[in-house]
Amino acid sequence: MARGEQQQRDRGEDSEFTERLVGINRVAKVVKGGRRFGFAALVIVGDGKGRVGHGHGKAREVPEAIKKATEAAKRNMIRVPLREGRTLHHDVHGKHGAGKVFLRAAPQGTGIIAGGPMRAVFEAVGIQDIVAKAIGSNNPYSMVNATFEALKNMQSPRHIASRRNKKVSDIVSGREIGKSQVEIDAVAAEE
Repeated sequence: MARGEQQQRDRGEDSEFTERLVGINRVAKVVKGGRRFGFAALVIVGDGKGRVGHGHGKAREVPEAIKKATEAAKRNMIRVPLREGRTLHHDVHGKHGAGKVFLRAAPQGTGIIAGGPMRAVFEAVGIQDIVAKAIGSNNPYSMVNATFEALKNMQSPRHIASRRNKKVSDIVSGREIGKSQVEIDAVAAEE
């Protein structure tokens, strides 16, 4: 394969994904002659349609660290089921180390209400309406890992219906965001 074709293929692959740089740390290694500095990068990669990944890369130069992190993120992608292509199917929480996150589905027009690294994850995955809260650690690595743990626990109604041998309509029949169980029971009793 010619070098030009390789570059075109790489550019085509990159246009498919959006990359978000979440953080860069300068790290030092103490050696006999003094300190050797390196850089660690945390990158989020997503296609905006339900696929997202995160990666970590270390190198002596910043661009090389970002490149390594991006490649790692593309290798570690997961698929997240989205409701109407804009929000989560249900509320979920995730935990990694000292970082805990709570993710709540939100009505249309809410936007992304989340801080720092979690916002980058939601924008990369294509979520438009969500309310998220981080509790505990504010370390970007812990927050991103906890967010991914929560997204891995997300289940679509189709998956749950197939597991229970039911119809999807039976699973989502009374679900509306913002209504309490009492209101749903009252509406069901009237019908």
